[in-house]
Amino acid sequence: MRFRTPLLAVTTTAFAVLSGVSAKAESSLSSASEFTKYAMKLRENALLKIEPPPVSSSVQGFRAPGFNKYPWKVGIVTTVFWIGEKATPNNPVPNHKSSWDPAWARNYGGYDDPDPSNRRNFIPKGFTPRQNPFYVALPYNDVTRGTTKPESRRVIPWFREAHERPGKSVCKGRWVAIRHKGRIAYAQWEDCGPFRTDHWQYVFGNERPKPNLNQGAGLDVSPAVRDYLGMKGKDICDWKFVDFRDVPPGPWSKYGDNNTFVLQKRGENLFYADRNNAVSARARR
Repeated sequence: MRFRTPLLAVTTTAFAVLSGVSAKAESSLSSASEFTKYAMKLRENALLKIEPPPVSSSVQGFRAPGFNKYPWKVGIVTTVFWIGEKATPNNPVPNHKSSWDPAWARNYGGYDDPDPSNRRNFIPKGFTPRQNPFYVALPYNDVTRGTTKPESRRVIPWFREAHERPGKSVCKGRWVAIRHKGRIAYAQWEDCGPFRTDHWQYVFGNERPKPNLNQGAGLDVSPAVRDYLGMKGKDICDWKFVDFRDVPPGPWSKYGDNNTFVLQKRGENLFYADRNNAVSARARR
């Protein structure tokens, strides 16, 4: 809403300002017409100062104070994957399990069918997921063979706040923003890929994704993310990490035992529920 100031009030302000100008400035206004033009200019400047910037209350207009904490990875080839997906030439590892969950499909509740005709409101028609249907994969795993990788401590920005014990991932469940054609979805990091699990220089640094069979894809997104953003099967997106406190409510906040929003509503311990906001969670204890 734009606020408008009555012409009389602003013109009065303009004349008041004029009364305080120096004698030199006054002498430069040689005629009544010049005086009027100058007064109108002051009025316009006053109007510009009092009009507040527009504010959007929509999800797409949501920008929390910490939203710009992490930089965008721009122009990333993005592919779609799904829980229960079978192995294919371009997806050599089946998705019945994830890098962090050997029973991923079972814990999710079933096959996350990507066919749009078998989906409604961003979830499969056949069942209600027991985990967040908004999930992604990035090509890095911070644990291997039951222990934490040595570089994790120095390359993962939130490692110190989120680390609990060796071999337990501080990446699983991390919130990510994905942008496509001006629209932003939010999802949790639940698997590693595409193709690699060691490219921390890209995930946390400034490198681009490595070449691979999917045209250098550097991000996998779930069918729910695809549908929300209106993506094709393979598309170009931007993405960035976000702290949970900077994630607005949306379709990504409704389902899942691993979902920070759901756990928060249940009143469960946020230190374990929200790895992205561990410091604040500790303070609340």
